[in-house]
Amino acid sequence: MKIPLIGKAIDERFLEHRRRSTSVAGIVSAVLSLGLFEYRYFVNHHWSWDLLSIGLAFVVIKMSMMTWFWLKD
Repeated sequence: MKIPLIGKAIDERFLEHRRRSTSVAGIVSAVLSLGLFEYRYFVNHHWSWDLLSIGLAFVVIKMSMMTWFWLKD
């Protein structure tokens, strides 16, 4: 599959690599967010609601998208 406007510079392999790297980046960011939340809770005894909300938002979005694709496939 070639993209008409961009030409030969971008093909399906490039788009697949971009999709995978974006997915890995999102997962790593969520894990780091939840890890930092746990560190601050166990060491400083402080609830970081912003970090918890970022991590939980990722989990909710990821699970809902997995369910959506599973039902629609």
